[in-house]
Amino acid sequence: MTVQTVRARMSPLVMVAMILAVSMSFIDQTIVAIASPDLQRDLSLTRAEGEWVINAYLVALAATFALGGRIADAWGRRTMVTVGVAGFAVSSALCGATPDTSWAETWLISARVAQGIFAAVLMPAAIAIVYGSTPAERRGRSMAMFFGLTGAFTALGPILGNYLLEWSWRTIFWINLPVAAAALVTIAVAPIEQDRGNRRIDWLGAVIVAAGMALSVVGFSQAADWGWSSAMTWGCLVAGAALLTLFVVVERRRPVPLVRLDIFRLRGFRVDSAVLFFVMIAFVPVSYFLSVYANVSLGMDAAGASHLLLLFFLGFLIAAQAGGHIFDARGAKQTMLLGCVVGIAGFAWWATQVTTLDAADQHHPLLLAGAGIGFLLGPASADAVSRARDASYGEVTGINQTVRNYGSALGFALLGTLATHVFTNRFSASLREAGLGRDAAEELARDVAAGGSGGSGASSAPARVREAVERAVAEDFAEGIRAVLIAMAVALAVAFVIALRHPGDRPAREDATAPPQPTTVDQN
Repeated sequence: MTVQTVRARMSPLVMVAMILAVSMSFIDQTIVAIASPDLQRDLSLTRAEGEWVINAYLVALAATFALGGRIADAWGRRTMVTVGVAGFAVSSALCGATPDTSWAETWLISARVAQGIFAAVLMPAAIAIVYGSTPAERRGRSMAMFFGLTGAFTALGPILGNYLLEWSWRTIFWINLPVAAAALVTIAVAPIEQDRGNRRIDWLGAVIVAAGMALSVVGFSQAADWGWSSAMTWGCLVAGAALLTLFVVVERRRPVPLVRLDIFRLRGFRVDSAVLFFVMIAFVPVSYFLSVYANVSLGMDAAGASHLLLLFFLGFLIAAQAGGHIFDARGAKQTMLLGCVVGIAGFAWWATQVTTLDAADQHHPLLLAGAGIGFLLGPASADAVSRARDASYGEVTGINQTVRNYGSALGFALLGTLATHVFTNRFSASLREAGLGRDAAEELARDVAAGGSGGSGASSAPARVREAVERAVAEDFAEGIRAVLIAMAVALAVAFVIALRHPGDRPAREDATAPPQPTTVDQN
């Protein structure tokens, strides 16, 4: 019996173990978004603080993912998956234990950062294990199954959130504890090779890239509050760009860099990474903006928001399976182009319906938008990993996921700033039309925008205009979400243009243990 045959037979148990391991992080992408309105009200958080509860996780995940890939290669994938699951569970318990005090924001955001770091430890190792344990001819379907099933856990977030929020928002974090226990048991019995190597880790590069990513996201995220003329806004943006530039310079000179930049000389890998960066701008932030829109503009509770989000992920899951078959048969280019076109149509259609303030009008656009993302996400990720023939799986998945998560975090920051800017301007104009003076209108608009829960600031409006103010909050917030959806469609349009540059072939790594091959410039 060959090693390949053994791997093929072992892969189902390995698949179950790895899906359970990463499921917590995927559930968190939606369940925290669903709980965001309740969480903000209970802890008296502002809109910006509520957004940071979500984006702190994304920033930490993006900033440490490449390091997580390197650590998995150096210290063993199985070990790091175990450490990551255990650490994620502990930090989840700390999130749920957030005290209702003046320092609740600091506690919760710090615990969310810890969640992101431990997710960055476990996820590159888990993805590398799934990819490396599957024969080359089945990797497209295996990766589609992996991302599809983990996507199912993402879709499970709204269902769990709706149920758990009947008790408390804290339970959305505590639910990770039994999942972690099941994951640790399954990892212990799954036939996973350790694959530990004596590889050096570039700690300096890890610190530089983490600081650069964090500062750039902080600058874009806080621009709505600090203003674009603020020295703090531009200081963060310039410092972040400078650090990321320094990272490139340092990595080119390191004997064992954190990120092997020569991998980006491969055109196919470069195109896959750029497509994923722009796609993630449209994908991950959807959960948060849809949840807040359902609460503020449609007047829905968590159950109603969960229903809408499930429609998005239903389209995603169906298309993910079809995308995997297309990838195996024809390669990544066609499914990426198809996914971009379907996604553009879905988000553009949704943008035309979001201002009707009718939940039923959102259903079909949500399905189509989710399908667009589902078609391309798994194939683009699998294709990127398969192209870097001279790099380890942990390293390549670390790079791939760093690009994805940085796109998510940066997109979340930019879209949040855009939504706030559009809402504040529209709402201020609505208040002036209702009879308020310019100064009073602008002050009230800023208060409501900062409130996070939508109409919380409307109670401070004069009684004679309060009804008009409450109506304007719903309508003008929908205009802000419309701008967000248009921006998401534009991001997918950019991804489509980039995908046209894909070479269109179907490279495959024949064996996970094959010796490295030299990289040549401008390969596919």
